[in-house]
Amino acid sequence: MKAVVLTAYGDVDKLVLRDVPEPEPGPSEVKVKVAAASINPVDWKLRSGGMQKMMPLQLPAILGRDVSGTVVKVGPGVTGFKTGDKVLGLVHHGYAEYVVDAQEGFARIPDGLDLQKAAALPLVVLTGAQLIEEATRPRKGELVLVTGAVGAVSRAAVYAARKLGARVIAGVRAKQKAEAQKLGAEQVVALDDEGEISRLPELDAVADTVGGATTEKLLPKIRKGGAVGSVVGEPAGAKGRDLRVKAFLAHPDSKRLREMAEAVARGELEIPIEKTFPLAQAGEAQKVAEKGGVGKILLVP
Repeated sequence: MKAVVLTAYGDVDKLVLRDVPEPEPGPSEVKVKVAAASINPVDWKLRSGGMQKMMPLQLPAILGRDVSGTVVKVGPGVTGFKTGDKVLGLVHHGYAEYVVDAQEGFARIPDGLDLQKAAALPLVVLTGAQLIEEATRPRKGELVLVTGAVGAVSRAAVYAARKLGARVIAGVRAKQKAEAQKLGAEQVVALDDEGEISRLPELDAVADTVGGATTEKLLPKIRKGGAVGSVVGEPAGAKGRDLRVKAFLAHPDSKRLREMAEAVARGELEIPIEKTFPLAQAGEAQKVAEKGGVGKILLVP
């Protein structure tokens, strides 16, 4: 099969289209013919070697955490899927024509959701939902500020927080405020405006996808005993404050992935897609995604 292989840590020129052996499913695994994969920040961080200490790769390696496609084979012990099912999944090695991964990573695509476009969802919707439900854990009526709110992960976090009954402030750059008004948050705040930060009410929690100085400025606004959940590591300055701090990485959850995909299919949650590239142009696609400020980028075998 064709796959995009990372031959060495470095720039996008280290991503090469190659013929590689087709994977076969083992016990509790599902094999999927890939309709599309999508690009996430973790892909270029792995490619560059920036995450080498935390997540070392065995090179050459196939990147890619998101796919959608059709089940072509199931391994022994698989009960939730059968050949012909249309699925989306949080996987490893998604930049390929076929992918094999544990059944827990996959969910059936709901009616009304396009097969290719479903590939944009798995990592970002699970990260956003788990950021709220497992890391930040706001109670009904509590006030949560979500940073980077027009990003894909944060859109899912805003949705998940509102579903729990939390009150949500969408934190964005000033130029993104108009777009953020569409998210259904109670308030939109420009986090690159010191005046707007100073006027923030006391917060029960911050759900953080940005990190750095922006998040540090928000810490004094969180009440004693409040919470910080983060997908970008523990915020500098959080230690020593009376806060519950949890940094985490997303994990597979078939049931929650299906629920979030249903929310997208119903039009309750939007994860914008910027552009689609052929799989062979994965390097060019990563360049576009890495510049930031764009929607999701898909790769089609």
